[in-house]
Amino acid sequence: MSEGRILVVEDDIDISNMLKLYFKSLGYTVFAALTGEQALMLTRQKMPKVIVLDIMLPDIDGYEVCRRLRTNLRTSHIPILFLTQKDERSDKIRGLELGADDYITKPFDVEELRLRVRNTIKRAERESLTSPSTGLPSGRLIEQQLRELLRTENWGLFYIGIDGLSAFNEAYGFVAGEEVLRFTGMLLNEAVEELGTVDDFIGHIGGDDFIIVTQEDLVPSIRAEIVERFAAKGGTHYDFITRSQGYLIVHDDLGNEIQVPLMSLRVGALTAADGPFTDIREITEVAAEKRRHTQS
Repeated sequence: MSEGRILVVEDDIDISNMLKLYFKSLGYTVFAALTGEQALMLTRQKMPKVIVLDIMLPDIDGYEVCRRLRTNLRTSHIPILFLTQKDERSDKIRGLELGADDYITKPFDVEELRLRVRNTIKRAERESLTSPSTGLPSGRLIEQQLRELLRTENWGLFYIGIDGLSAFNEAYGFVAGEEVLRFTGMLLNEAVEELGTVDDFIGHIGGDDFIIVTQEDLVPSIRAEIVERFAAKGGTHYDFITRSQGYLIVHDDLGNEIQVPLMSLRVGALTAADGPFTDIREITEVAAEKRRHTQS
């Protein structure tokens, strides 16, 4: 099981390759960008748990990358570690003012970098900022986003669950189930990246519960896309025989075989027009009700 996704943003190919090999050997999934613009694109597409960001880049510098990530709702929560040759106090202060989480100076001790990466990820998870399973915003960040809806108009919200995940976990184990959660998080991100806006929000509430906040007029297209994508790709998590027969066989407490449909998404959608709402609990209650009455 992966320790998490890391994005290394470094234009020195030797350093980039060394960090990729090193962190991969520790069980991380590693992506690399050689420019600032590539880093912004990969961050939106891959949603890493942490970004190791060099300040000196050939196009836009690391400060500008950090600023853009912090002002984008979908990437503002991702921890950033600055990696630079500069060791001046003013440079460190500038990075921290922009929202960087830590700072390490070249030449660096790779073991120290490993600990900083690990501790940064753990701190974000401990503070309920991100989900340990998917790296998506969680806890307080989701509550904050829901409160913003009370002050805005023309929004749309999806409350998403995975039907059949419990049976899947029973048959294949929780490690495979965690992979399904990561797959779902990436699938939602890809759909929103393609059809949504830069201000859209994706969160992992916990378990198999996810949330997307978007614009009201985008609700039909995004809903259709995420359901279709999961239906097309979700079956790859099953073995060939189960996938071919179209259902999973589990056993009840008496040992009887039960046929369970393959996993699918159940999506409850609501918009500002379903209100008015005066409390975030009202929003979540209506979203849950709509999901319960939606065919998976």
